[in-house]
Amino acid sequence: MTIRVLLVDDQPLLRTGFRLILEGEPDIAVVGEAGDGAQAVELTRTLLPEVVLMDIRMPGVDGIEATRRIVREGAATHDPRVLILTTFDLDEYVVEAVRAGASGFLLKDAPPEDLVTAIRIVANGDAIVAPSVTRRLLDKFATRLPAVRETAPPRGLRMLTERELEVLRHVARGLSNAEIAAELVVSETTVKTHVGNLLAKLGLRDRVQAVVFAYETGLTQPGQS
Repeated sequence: MTIRVLLVDDQPLLRTGFRLILEGEPDIAVVGEAGDGAQAVELTRTLLPEVVLMDIRMPGVDGIEATRRIVREGAATHDPRVLILTTFDLDEYVVEAVRAGASGFLLKDAPPEDLVTAIRIVANGDAIVAPSVTRRLLDKFATRLPAVRETAPPRGLRMLTERELEVLRHVARGLSNAEIAAELVVSETTVKTHVGNLLAKLGLRDRVQAVVFAYETGLTQPGQS
């Protein structure tokens, strides 16, 4: 399968550089370019890319708002994944982008092979931000982002079994399947099943969104171990 990619950056030279890297890959096709967030949303509707490579800071509609719109609109159509490009890995804009539905982020100066690998991972439905990194980001910027600390009605939590809720708490701590299995004295396969079930019940796409959900429902708090 060819992965359709939309490039979004307000700097034409950067878009050209990314295009040159990606066009050398047999399973990746650059289907379009956008210079701002509004154009990115429109081109996502018409070109139907699997992955949107999104700059986070742009004039007008920035990468965060564009990500929010693309994820919201795409959920009912082809479910595009957004991969955020940023200059700093611990950045409040990255936090907002992850909360808006981005499937991961990548530093702009990452090696070309990392960019290609990240696009393939995201296109496959996985996230490239480890839950532990998401947790660290949310902890770092929680005081600047009041919305992260608000307790939303925990309606979704009532759908989970006690074991799934326990697994979700461990996921929110940034633990891997192996670490959760050791904590609960069960197999990794069992943990993987629980994670899949809770994601499906809560309508979440990946473990990163599960960490954000845990913050937004008050299941976990900044600095909690």
